[in-house]
Amino acid sequence: MPKLKNLTPPPPERRKRRWLAGLRNNFFTGLVVVAPIGMTLWLVWAVTGKIDGMVLPFIPETFNPKSYIGIDLRGIGVIIFLIFTVIIGWMTKGIMGKSLLNLGEDLVDRMPVVRSVYNGLKQLAETVFAQSDTSFDKVCLVEYPRKGIWAVAFISTTTKGEVNQKIPVNEQMISVFLPTTPNPTSGFLLFVPQSDLIDLDMSVGDAMKLVISAGLVYPAEKNTDQPSLPLEVPTE
Repeated sequence: MPKLKNLTPPPPERRKRRWLAGLRNNFFTGLVVVAPIGMTLWLVWAVTGKIDGMVLPFIPETFNPKSYIGIDLRGIGVIIFLIFTVIIGWMTKGIMGKSLLNLGEDLVDRMPVVRSVYNGLKQLAETVFAQSDTSFDKVCLVEYPRKGIWAVAFISTTTKGEVNQKIPVNEQMISVFLPTTPNPTSGFLLFVPQSDLIDLDMSVGDAMKLVISAGLVYPAEKNTDQPSLPLEVPTE
């Protein structure tokens, strides 16, 4: 004789726990969706307001939209800042602009404290905003901090100059950048023999996601039936 299912409804306490568990799961699922969107909107809103607060006080009342419509339009300062920056960049490319820039830098170089601050900020800006084709384009695995432990790294270029000459290894050395988690802007510069590196097929963007997420976000697996290409290292 087939066994009948228990049709007795669960007690109220069990139904309540199930309802609370479902409510909690729905809350965290929604939080995963809403939090990145909310943080992005808040960051854009805050940065826009900060730039407006720095730029608009320098705008004459006759050119300020608030004088005509009576309300602050967030983003006007950002637009003015972008237009001003484009004009400055266009002027700097000319002979007159370069001459004025060199004159200003000569004056700054004569000020001990200001010179150090300006040169540091200039070098930082050139590093971050300079338009250059030099960038990481290969991802690899390197044994760090000891044998048997592997870390994701980015290949910079082949090691050159005095560093390459002084390393007592009869093999091509590779300069790799080993980022830290979860902040990949800091890390370690390593000089590793090429044979000690394992080439990865993932893109630099996927590797960045892997590092920032502390191993929680892995890129989609590619077709492993295809043979791996040899490790190509940029020489410049």
